[in-house]
Amino acid sequence: MIEHKISLVSIERVRPHERAVEVRVRELLRDLEATLILRKPVVVDEETLTLLDGHHRLQALRRLGVELVPAALVRYSDPRIVVRRWGSGELIDKRLVIERAMRGRLFSPKTTCHLVVLDGREVHVSEALPEVNVHLKDLLEYSLLCSELRALARP
Repeated sequence: MIEHKISLVSIERVRPHERAVEVRVRELLRDLEATLILRKPVVVDEETLTLLDGHHRLQALRRLGVELVPAALVRYSDPRIVVRRWGSGELIDKRLVIERAMRGRLFSPKTTCHLVVLDGREVHVSEALPEVNVHLKDLLEYSLLCSELRALARP
């Protein structure tokens, strides 16, 4: 397992680096509506809040109105985290991923694959982190409370 911290992060502060596939977002929405459980956290660089894994989850949660998203915060500078291009396996410089996220110049969907080197082999970052199994109801109730508080604060 890689060092991480599970935290609730404002969905507006998370910076994607690639676009999502609409069909996959709709599949996740159906799954979330059926199970009412978010199994996996999104994976985010703790320093820049660049989204490393979970672009489809993030979009689905945004559409549901979730304001705080469960995130596994990792230190992206950790040399055990590597980025490869889906398909070819070619290495991608992490600085490019961060730059794309900061500038909003998103890669095409499924360009990057974030991996972690564990025991000498590369595993997908989502396999190197635990599930969170957060009830969607809890995330939505918090979002509703935030909306109500914002409404009360308006003149």
